[in-house]
Amino acid sequence: MRIFLCIFGLLFLGFSGCEKAVAQMVQTPGGGGLPDPQLSQKDNDYLDRQAKVFLDSVQALLAVYPPVIREGRERGLAKLLMDAVFHEKYAAFRKPSQEFFHSQTDQLIKVLEKTNVKKGAIIWKIYNMGFIVRTKSVTVAFDLVRGATSGSPDFTLSAEETDRLVKQCDVLFISHKHNDHADKIVAETFLNSGKPVISPEQVWKDDSIFSRITHLERVSEKVQKLRLSDNRTLDVVIYPGHQLTSAINNVSMITTAEGITIAHAGDQINEGEMMGDFEWIDQVSKNHKVDILMPNAWTTDICRIVRGFNPALVVPGHEIELGHTVWDRLPFWGDDKYLELNYADLKRSKYPVVVLVWGESYHYNP
Repeated sequence: MRIFLCIFGLLFLGFSGCEKAVAQMVQTPGGGGLPDPQLSQKDNDYLDRQAKVFLDSVQALLAVYPPVIREGRERGLAKLLMDAVFHEKYAAFRKPSQEFFHSQTDQLIKVLEKTNVKKGAIIWKIYNMGFIVRTKSVTVAFDLVRGATSGSPDFTLSAEETDRLVKQCDVLFISHKHNDHADKIVAETFLNSGKPVISPEQVWKDDSIFSRITHLERVSEKVQKLRLSDNRTLDVVIYPGHQLTSAINNVSMITTAEGITIAHAGDQINEGEMMGDFEWIDQVSKNHKVDILMPNAWTTDICRIVRGFNPALVVPGHEIELGHTVWDRLPFWGDDKYLELNYADLKRSKYPVVVLVWGESYHYNP
């Protein structure tokens, strides 16, 4: 065990920041089918073997150390191993990475298909900011995507996996237009099943799918009734958030029939011209008792956002988005100093924080 922990320690010390740059999408590799065309066959084979050993260790650790508030060292080390594997540029093109993602998703789907919630809510993380939340009365999906931004068709969830996920949900909320949050194939699967999709008007504005999507008003504190396909209703507030000055971002807050209030922040960020969004963020908890908040872990001043919502539980997301260039794939360890974040401060604060990896869930009981 001591040797095992030493290996993890060396991995942790090996991380360092890179020069800040604009995020770029991963390019499909060439070179005769090698994941990394700049490396030899033997070098690629080694990285594949290493990824398998690391990810097998991740799954073994996660099985013993499930998601909890104030998680222990062993679970943290498992996430560091994930960081090590998925911060290799062509990770999504390596078979062990693909098998890990599909295995985690398959496990999630099987659990979803047999789980009835009698009390509280269960939160599942799929990929990036993709979450599914189930209460006794409803199952809500947020920013559900297949992982296609990775550039790897073999990493991306299949049509069968997508269909099974959508079948378990009642409604999809999309925060904004970027394709690591808005997946047209997922949205079409919902719509073709008679299930509503809610998004800002910037999403697929010039596409035929646009007229089939529900566009609720982006007005702070305006409670709107959303009718589901079987005439059930949800109380919804769409806060007028932003990701960039060019990308509006719906911060969706849903209250279920049980009185559980769930908020998903999408890629809400508060910098420069977007600092004005704190005017409504700072007021949310004065008007609502928020149970669950799902913020993006890389956002600036996440502590202030959480204080504004004052939730009973925080479940962050957006770690290891493989469509981002390596330095911009937010690691589970945060990289706070370089990215100028206070995510680590949040995890040390009074707020209960549960960090999930792909395929995991947490049962929230008010």
